[in-house]
Amino acid sequence: MPMDRDVLVVGESLVDIVHAADGSTTEYAGGSAANVAVALSRLGREVRFVTAWADDPRGRLLADHLAGAGVELAGDPLVLDRTATAAATIGADGAASYEFDLDWRIGEVEPGQPVAVHVCSIGAVLEPGASQVLALLTGLHGRSTISYDVNARPAITGTGPDLVGRVERMAAVADLVKASDEDLAALYPQLDIETAARHLLALGPAAVVVTRGGEGATWVGADRTVEVASLPVEVADTIGAGDTFGAAVIDALWDRSPAGLGTAEIEEVLAHAARAAAVTVSRPGADPPYRSELGS
Repeated sequence: MPMDRDVLVVGESLVDIVHAADGSTTEYAGGSAANVAVALSRLGREVRFVTAWADDPRGRLLADHLAGAGVELAGDPLVLDRTATAAATIGADGAASYEFDLDWRIGEVEPGQPVAVHVCSIGAVLEPGASQVLALLTGLHGRSTISYDVNARPAITGTGPDLVGRVERMAAVADLVKASDEDLAALYPQLDIETAARHLLALGPAAVVVTRGGEGATWVGADRTVEVASLPVEVADTIGAGDTFGAAVIDALWDRSPAGLGTAEIEEVLAHAARAAAVTVSRPGADPPYRSELGS
């Protein structure tokens, strides 16, 4: 089977109900996986998206948002009774905290053989959809580059051994795992960040990328550790920043495997992702950059 020149993104779509520090409330189309799909499309990649919502006004908001971004659906998303929401409260520092209302499952999918597959966040660990997602990834393992962004949401998934087990089964079929320092602290409170990253690395991926907000990011591989600084920027809010970073990593790795990269190549991948994330945090909501905004 010839490889399709596209990326398959798998995971939740939801509507962010944003309560800003000034008391205003705005609804944005979002969700971690939806943000990644939009970010990749804005970077010029062909995107197919496996997701779910309901036939209701918020579902139509999501459908319009994704269609407007040029994201193609890889199956019928109308499998839920109500469209998922996340109430996001923005603090004085721009950081967002969330309360979720969602179910998660997927319908029938024709995956093809994409260049890359990305799964993330709630869609990777919330049943019954998580088992469906794992089966999809297992079928593509070894045929497409699989990236997994942990993006833990303890407010809906909780923490503890059950969550860790679900995260680790996803990491075991991935070629690249991305996790924030907060994700690793939530999953492995008994471990320091590098030890936790190396624990995930030992499960099978070629690399684990650890993001640390304004402190930069670290690529942890079997034979090297590479760090890049984040870019100084005035923060509007952090919604979608990690999703943009993950999408830009996929973009930078498009024609190469995360295994066996040299230090300069890794620095190039991480720097590209840091530039993209800096644009997203500079403006409200999950509003990732177009390629023209990155000068590449």
